[in-house]
Amino acid sequence: MIDIKLIRENPELVKENIKKKFQDEKLIMVDEVLELDKAFRAAKQRGDSLRADRNRISKQIGGFMREKNFEAAENAKNQVKAADNELLELEKKEEELNNEIRSRMMVIPNIIDPSVPIGKDDSENVENEKFGEPFVPEYEIPYHTDIIEKLDGLDLDSARRTSGNGFYYLKGDIARLHSSILAYARDFMINRGFTYYIPPFMIHGDVVNGVMSFKEMQDMMYKIEGEDLYLIGTSEHSMIGRFMGQILKEEDLPYTLTSYSPCFRKEVGAHGMEERGLYRVHQFEKQEMVVVCKPEDSMKWYEVLWKNSVDFFRSLDIPVRTLECCSGDLADLKVKSCDVEAWSPRQKKYFEVGSCSNLGDAQARRLGIRIKGEKGNYFAHTLNNTVVAPPRMLICFLENNLNEDGSIRIPEPLRPYMGGQTVISVPESKKNF
Repeated sequence: MIDIKLIRENPELVKENIKKKFQDEKLIMVDEVLELDKAFRAAKQRGDSLRADRNRISKQIGGFMREKNFEAAENAKNQVKAADNELLELEKKEEELNNEIRSRMMVIPNIIDPSVPIGKDDSENVENEKFGEPFVPEYEIPYHTDIIEKLDGLDLDSARRTSGNGFYYLKGDIARLHSSILAYARDFMINRGFTYYIPPFMIHGDVVNGVMSFKEMQDMMYKIEGEDLYLIGTSEHSMIGRFMGQILKEEDLPYTLTSYSPCFRKEVGAHGMEERGLYRVHQFEKQEMVVVCKPEDSMKWYEVLWKNSVDFFRSLDIPVRTLECCSGDLADLKVKSCDVEAWSPRQKKYFEVGSCSNLGDAQARRLGIRIKGEKGNYFAHTLNNTVVAPPRMLICFLENNLNEDGSIRIPEPLRPYMGGQTVISVPESKKNF
């Protein structure tokens, strides 16, 4: 949510930003906000004037009574009563106008950073940089579910019976590998100075509204029936919500946090072939990075966050690239964002394994997260980025570490978490799979 002062002082800038995001249907909202804000301020000004008059007249009543000027006292009482009645109407009007303004402000997109490329959708995102050399072996790389099933590590049929499509059972060495990747990611971030958290996995509706747009909420979040609770789609939701309504000390900033959680997502919409299996599911686990900082530091932390993801994947010898999200692909709260994509030898292309975002003060405005400064309080900036999100990360990991016989190499950083294991071998019963 942007500052309403920006709309008052530079509505054309706000409109130009809307055009850059190809959301022309929202242009009218800027003018509507201006008109509503004008009416709101007029009502507030009238209310302030009435309160001052009421207080002045109320003080006179005692004097009239002492002077036994009962007529003047009664007249003053009537004026106070009339003021009270008008104030009740004005306060109701102010609340209605404020709600109308807020409903529009919540969907007017945040001002994007000047460095963001202009484009309509993700097809116009721009490659930034590649890290590591993509490699395609001479032998065939099977589809990831086939790789895992040959290793006796996946049971989709049972998951369909218990839970439906979009769920899975991992087992044996593959389940251990999944947990090892998360444990390594946790320690990787702790070693980079981030504080480790396990947050609540459910949050109230006001937190949801604070951390994401209404459309994102509708497409992603599962609501607990009969309760004001939602299952989180990422631990960022809980972690940013932790600071809701708080005034932070400048000397305590930045907060650099890394959090583990299961994640639950509806995944509304049509998906293509590559979203079969474990690519796009309703339940997964993730290690996240979250930063709360001063506004002048947020772009520096943005660079740090995406580089952390690149370094994590490269430590496991997985080639990656970063992809700058264009204006039309940015969610409304975001100032700047890039995707980290991993190399798929089977598909001979990169696919998304994480996303790094600078949200400026949008979430802080919605949630009331302020910093106490020498010249007054001001809103914090918030950022988030994925460290790793298996089982999707398993896809690129398995493809990049698959041996010709179907076994999987275990890179050195993961071996301590795998009990010293250096390879996941194909069981005898699956060798003719």
